[in-house]
Amino acid sequence: MILHLNHTRRDSAAASTSEVVGTFLTLFEEGHLTSAQFARLQIYLDWLQYKQNFREPVTVVQTAESATGGLSRMDVRIDSRQVSPGSLREFVKKAIRPAHLGAAGAQERIYLEDFRSLRTSIVWSFNQLYWQRLKDWEHATGKSYERALPGGVSDGHNPQAISDSAKEFWKLLKELDTYHQLPPEIFILEIGVGLATRAGMWLDRFCALDQEFGTQYYPRLRFLLGDYSLSTLDRSRPAVKNHIDLCSFIALDALDPTKTLSFLRHKVLHVHSSNVYDNLPDEEVVWRDNRLYWVQVRAYIPTEEAASIAANCGILPADTVRTVKRLLEVGADTLPEHEKGMAFWMSTWKAIRFEERLVDALDLADAELPTGLSFQQMEDILKDAPGELRFHLSSGALESFRNTLPLLHPRGYLQVQDIFVTDLADYCMGFYGPGKLDGSIVNWVNGALLREVAHRGGYDLHFVPFQYRAGSKTSILYTTQRE
Repeated sequence: MILHLNHTRRDSAAASTSEVVGTFLTLFEEGHLTSAQFARLQIYLDWLQYKQNFREPVTVVQTAESATGGLSRMDVRIDSRQVSPGSLREFVKKAIRPAHLGAAGAQERIYLEDFRSLRTSIVWSFNQLYWQRLKDWEHATGKSYERALPGGVSDGHNPQAISDSAKEFWKLLKELDTYHQLPPEIFILEIGVGLATRAGMWLDRFCALDQEFGTQYYPRLRFLLGDYSLSTLDRSRPAVKNHIDLCSFIALDALDPTKTLSFLRHKVLHVHSSNVYDNLPDEEVVWRDNRLYWVQVRAYIPTEEAASIAANCGILPADTVRTVKRLLEVGADTLPEHEKGMAFWMSTWKAIRFEERLVDALDLADAELPTGLSFQQMEDILKDAPGELRFHLSSGALESFRNTLPLLHPRGYLQVQDIFVTDLADYCMGFYGPGKLDGSIVNWVNGALLREVAHRGGYDLHFVPFQYRAGSKTSILYTTQRE
């Protein structure tokens, strides 16, 4: 038995390492674990900082049978935050129970899908529904998206950060102008504009700078506000009403902005996004014994919770899966009463958990790394990494990153404000998602992989800590073309 301590946080209300060791020794002595299981037991003691997530207090991660044969390990992941002293034993017994059956043999889980990569899981359909029908969610909760964030505020709307960003861009334009390199039209792209609060503040500040120095750059701006949701774009107009003649509202996919904006290839001087990368489809992998394993998930709702939700919303428990599918198609109007439809949506989202299994990449015929990374490159990146590492591929962020770079003017730059893991070793000492923020998903972004892809593509990438709010986890990514 090996115990991995994946956090340094101390909390008297959480499970301790001594309790974990004692619990598993007792269960082994009592016959709940076989000798073979105990010999292959790997326990991971985590601290999940997101109160809402997809994990049970104790989870057994299955290992799919490998084509190479051999005994697989038994991985048990414990969220010490959810396990109070004295409760661990029952959680472990429930987790190791075969086929997730109750004491009487009843199925304890209602599955919403088969095992698959996290990136293709049904939970991303819930995530998409949230952004498409954000007004419904905000009305039901009585609070805006920003108020639902940790601390109730978005770093993307920090006035000083926005002011500095506008000044930085003005300085670039001034330099280009000095050398007679400034194009007649100055294109700026904001990806994931939301309600355009930042865009409005940025334009206000840039306009003031332009007037202060008499440079006449402001009338030449072509500010593109991009979001995949048309309703969001409509809601964003009031925030930029003072600059509306300079603005274009464009429906685009953050995963591939170039698809919509190919006519602006090599013309955009500044691309900005805030809190977009951490909400793009993602997946996890495990690096173990110099081999790569895919983490596959299967979303489910605990049967007991599904019964409670069904009773509150006036449906039969047997109709849960069908109602979920209908919800993802039409939203809360899936039920005759809108309020009950919202209650079903919100309660179901809160209840969803993941069953996990590891699959050797060699056993997956369709296993593919994000474009820009090969298996050989991944091995090179991981050669100095810890021998046991579970990390995000940040597939969506990498895809968006690669598909945005072609838009940049040779002197242009990409600025991304988000939460990044900049050193792969950090994954050994913290949980970085997936977590739940209201109705959406949040994952920290693997900045180490982004840096590698940028470098191989001829770009320089660096991270700057967000200095405008004490204790902020945000960093600012800058990317420019290598000279």
